[in-house]
Amino acid sequence: MPGFSIEVPHELGQQQASGRLRGFLDKVRERYQSQVSDLEETWTENNLNFGFKTYGISVQGNVDVQPEAVKVAGKLPLAAIAFKGKIEQSIREELEKVLA
Repeated sequence: MPGFSIEVPHELGQQQASGRLRGFLDKVRERYQSQVSDLEETWTENNLNFGFKTYGISVQGNVDVQPEAVKVAGKLPLAAIAFKGKIEQSIREELEKVLA
C-alpha cells in the first residue's frame, strides 16, 4: 500500500495541540458522517491511531503530536493513489487551521 506523510509545525505545546485535535476529530465525525464510516480512533497519550472508510476506500494512519509539530502518516489503497496529493493537501490545510 502506498503511504502519505504530513508534518505541520505549531507553537501550542504538546498538551494543547492534542486537546485541539481531539475536539477537531469530533467535529470531523459530525461534518462528514454521510461520507465516512467505520471510524476508529485510539489515543495513547499524544499518539492517535485511526482508520475509516470513505467511498469504499479504507484509510489507516497515525497522528503523532509532538511539542512543536504534528506528524501524520498513513496508508492508502492503490485505488486512492491518484488522490494522494489532494488528500495530503486537505489534511495539511485542516491541521493548519486547528493548530493556528
